[in-house]
This record gives sequence, C-alpha cells and structure tokens, in this order.
Amino acid sequence: MVSTISLNSWLVAVGLNTVLLAIAWFAPKKLLTPAGVLHAWALGILIWGTLGWQGYLVVMFYFLVGSGVTRIGMAEKEAAGIAEKRSGARGPENVWGSALTGTLCALGTLWVEEPYRSLLLLGYVASFCTKLSDTSASEVGKAYGKRTFLITTLQPVARGTEGAVSLEGTLAGIVASAAIAFLSRGIGLINLTEVLFCVFAAFIATNLESVIGATLQSKVNWMTNEVVNFINTLIGAIAAVILVLLWQWFS
Repeated sequence: MVSTISLNSWLVAVGLNTVLLAIAWFAPKKLLTPAGVLHAWALGILIWGTLGWQGYLVVMFYFLVGSGVTRIGMAEKEAAGIAEKRSGARGPENVWGSALTGTLCALGTLWVEEPYRSLLLLGYVASFCTKLSDTSASEVGKAYGKRTFLITTLQPVARGTEGAVSLEGTLAGIVASAAIAFLSRGIGLINLTEVLFCVFAAFIATNLESVIGATLQSKVNWMTNEVVNFINTLIGAIAAVILVLLWQWFS
C-alpha cells in the first residue's frame, strides 16, 4: 500500500511538473522540443516521486547548466558545423540518453534498503556528474579548445571530431562534475568522500566516452550519440559505486 507521504510526493510531482511543462511549452526560448517537453515532464515526475526535491534539484541543475553550456559559442560552432542540432534544444532521445541511468537508480531506491539505497543514490548523482562533465568538456572544447587531440592517438584533430579532447574542455568537465557533486553533498544525497568518487568516476567515464567516439561510434550503426550518452552515464555510475566499495573494503 502507498503511504500518505509517498502519495503526496507523487501528487506534488505531477502538479509541479505540469506547471513547468506549461511554462516550457509557451516560453519563447526553447530548451526542449515539444516532444522533449513531454518526456521531460515524465522524467520530472519519476524523479520527484522517488527522490523528492533533492533528486529533482540535481536533474534540474544538470539540465539548466548543460543547456547553458551547449549555447556557449553557438554562432561559431554553427558556422563550423559542429554545433548540437536544433541549436541545442533537447528532444526525447536527449532526455533519456542523459537521464535513463539516473532514472533507473532512482526507481531502484523504491525497492531496496540500506546500504544498497545509498549506493543507488551515489550512482544517481554520479550519472549526472558524468553527463554534465561530458557536455561541458565537449561544448567548451568545441568553443574554446586551442589544441584538440584524438584521445586514442594524441594526434591533432579539428575541434568537434568524435573522440577529440582538449585541455580547456577537460578542465571544464572536471569543474562541472565537481559543481553538481558538491550540490548533491549540500542537500544530503552523498557525503564528502563520495564527492571525490563522483568527480573521479565522471573523469573516467568522460574519457572512455571519447575512446568510444573515436573507435566504435562511426563503425556501429546503432551506436548513436544518445546510446553513447547512456553508456557514458552507466559507466560513471558503476565506477563511482566500485570506488566507494573498494574504499569501504580497504578502510
């Protein structure tokens, strides 16, 4: 049976996200496509219903900062043909490519108790740390990267090349993942030690995503950007959980 508190949480989730859907639908500046708005509405309900305002704040922080970062140097990136499609407006594929791992972690917390619930919360936070790190590294690198290298060979390549990395982008990715991790620490989802694990896991996953982009993405038909994003966030979540388990084992 659903408790009164749990039921209230889901009712708030529906009401709040319906209001935000209406605002996003009629807003002149589109951060989401029409279909993307509907899918983000469903995502928001799931996250608030499972993790409350704390979990919701994390995904909103990712969405707003990630959307802002995507628009950095947009004119130059569009002229070079390396900008995100639709001027960065997110569609359903972007919503779930970025948030499916986190959503699965959030839903999992409904069925498990401690210590597994804390591990799922860590995975949730790490998945969004990873995605914001990847988005920031990619977009800042494309806009401001002075020298970009293919991660597998370290040979110089043009900005926007799949698998390319830059110092500017890498630093931006680390700062972004640290920002969302410290936010999550401040609202009680993870502890201070886990902040470090999230940042390190995001760094690992972001670089592995670049390796996938440089080696497999152009060769495997089904490996779209959105599928790679899901793999990326899954790696980040798993890496953070493994790191904390190793820490607990050896401490």
